[in-house]
Amino acid sequence: MNLPANPPSGTPRDVRMRGFGERAEVATVLDWIDRHAPALASETLAIDAAAGRILACNIIAPLDVPAFDRSAMDGYALRAEETTGAGDYNPITLNVIGQSLAGQPFTGQVTPGTAVRIMTGAPIPAGADAVVPAEYAQAEGDRVELTQALSPGKHIGRRGEDIRAGSCPLAAGRCLRPQDLGLIASLGLSAVEVVRQPRIRLIVTGTEIVSPGNAKLPHQIYDANSAMLQALLMRDGGVLERRCHLDDDPQAIRAALSAPGADVILISGGSSVGTEDHAPRLLAELGELAIHGVAMRPSSPAGVGRIGSTLVFLLPGNPVSSLCAYDFFAGRAIRLRGGRPATWPYPLQHAVLERKIASAVGRVDYCRVRFADGLLEPLALSGASVLSSTVRADGFVVVPGDSEGYAAGETVPVYLYQPTQA
Repeated sequence: MNLPANPPSGTPRDVRMRGFGERAEVATVLDWIDRHAPALASETLAIDAAAGRILACNIIAPLDVPAFDRSAMDGYALRAEETTGAGDYNPITLNVIGQSLAGQPFTGQVTPGTAVRIMTGAPIPAGADAVVPAEYAQAEGDRVELTQALSPGKHIGRRGEDIRAGSCPLAAGRCLRPQDLGLIASLGLSAVEVVRQPRIRLIVTGTEIVSPGNAKLPHQIYDANSAMLQALLMRDGGVLERRCHLDDDPQAIRAALSAPGADVILISGGSSVGTEDHAPRLLAELGELAIHGVAMRPSSPAGVGRIGSTLVFLLPGNPVSSLCAYDFFAGRAIRLRGGRPATWPYPLQHAVLERKIASAVGRVDYCRVRFADGLLEPLALSGASVLSSTVRADGFVVVPGDSEGYAAGETVPVYLYQPTQA
């Protein structure tokens, strides 16, 4: 393939078979993402479909919960002063004038010498200011003997003690949990405003790639990245708009990049400087190739850009590089677009290194590690296609660009692929 010695003015430099002149710092890429990945607009969902979604606006309580004073016990509602001196050897006898059930309140008035049978959650009758639990009451006909003295307010749930009308029990940005949905329902709200989930297009390129389940030739490999990246984007709140498996065909890749409908595009493979690495040039022609080449290991051929409002991430084809570039860059953008925190969704803890991790100043290293006898053992520090290293690993350590690495015996932060078992 003949490559132009110098591109025309205004045309992005074609780096195929020329290499990277320079590589951007990781912090530069993160800053670009944070400036170009605002949260998407909101949509209205029924609360029974909103679990795990991000609340788009504050929930303002339209009413008190509970909306009335209610009994916290099965027993008898009465005037607390009637029970003064009551005890096992000095029972107090009152007339039972009715009952209050949940949803069926007593409509009369509790007066001196009277009580109302009441169930948990039922409204407190007018005139009553306490509830004697059933275990301290002995009923016979329309009279009841009480053996417990009470203070006013005892065993009564006050109006608004859970939620006050006008308060904000749930703030925008919250990932809605089952109990949050229950609270929203208790306010009488059947729907909620949530941030729209980003639609993610996944493009996997490579003439040598074969989908699992199909026969392959000796020189071909099975596609590992599609399943991995789809699981990652779903973890981060994205929805798969579509998945494309393309040969190294510039026209097919151009069509997949330029088609409307995606908020974020992940293109796996073809991101480096080989003759068949078309994605960087096509992204530059269709929109903006903001960054191509990052000072990190693995994933140095990664790139970011946009086509209109759609963010595009160039992920290396080697599986570990693809995982690393997704975690550092694409996952961050997907979370931000969906209204989620930019930070990694991995538990963080600190552990002591068994062996040193060597790095180079000016480069960020993503090092897979595992626990062995309570110490942190580095796994393969190179080999971007050795996906099994991430399977054997319990997590990863990030060596910052201003460091030459970590010494054996040093305590370092480690991000866990999943929480350790107790």
